[in-house]
Amino acid sequence: MRPLIPAALINSTLALAALGLAAGTAHAFVPAGEDLVYEVDGEAFEGYLSTAQGESRGTVLIIHDWDGLDDYERRRADMLAEQGYDAFAADLYGQGNRPQEIENKRTETARLYEDRERMRTLTLAGLAEARQRGAAEAAVVMGYCFGGAVALELARSEEAEAVHGYASFHGGLATPEGQRWPDDAGPILIAHGGADSAIPMSDVATLAEELEAAEATYEIQVYSGAPHAFTVFGIEAYQERADQKSWAAFLELLEEAL
Repeated sequence: MRPLIPAALINSTLALAALGLAAGTAHAFVPAGEDLVYEVDGEAFEGYLSTAQGESRGTVLIIHDWDGLDDYERRRADMLAEQGYDAFAADLYGQGNRPQEIENKRTETARLYEDRERMRTLTLAGLAEARQRGAAEAAVVMGYCFGGAVALELARSEEAEAVHGYASFHGGLATPEGQRWPDDAGPILIAHGGADSAIPMSDVATLAEELEAAEATYEIQVYSGAPHAFTVFGIEAYQERADQKSWAAFLELLEEAL
């Protein structure tokens, strides 16, 4: 196992992140990676690749929230690249499709919730694109809000090759009817806000029961007072304490899995 990342390095990375979207105008975010267009079954998608600084420790596939891929996912990808990971933020909506209105965001996520095969296909296509562009084979899949539900969808499917872990940050936790968790799934990290009014604690308890029954390797962290979307810099829901603790837990998962 590689040596643990020094706490000072973790803290400096978090501080850098907070200065951008949280502080806003004083420190505009300048992406270190590159946007790239790729095709899935003839449809154009636009992802974001940030390659590891130094020798790669593995790949992290990032699945966006219901806004679609934007500077939030780009920033997280750059943070991971600083830690030595190739990071690819996949696009599940399509090039140029970045909904602004709430109703449009609901429409885009509903389209994928109702077509799980497409959801998995687009996620795996993003991972394949990252590897084709030189990202390391071994990977962990993570996501935010809607993206967290997508990460768990892939974890249940057992379709991904060389994926060694999954993480959901304030994501949907319900298992769709007709699906079940495979035996010995994981490792899985669930980062959940105790004050999340969108994803109730009953969903957390049900998921824990399902994962226990499957003898999965998992960890569920619940952060007191943290609302839905507690990791998103610069919005009212952002909670620094929960963000830092969940990010540190994710880095530990990467250390163990990759």
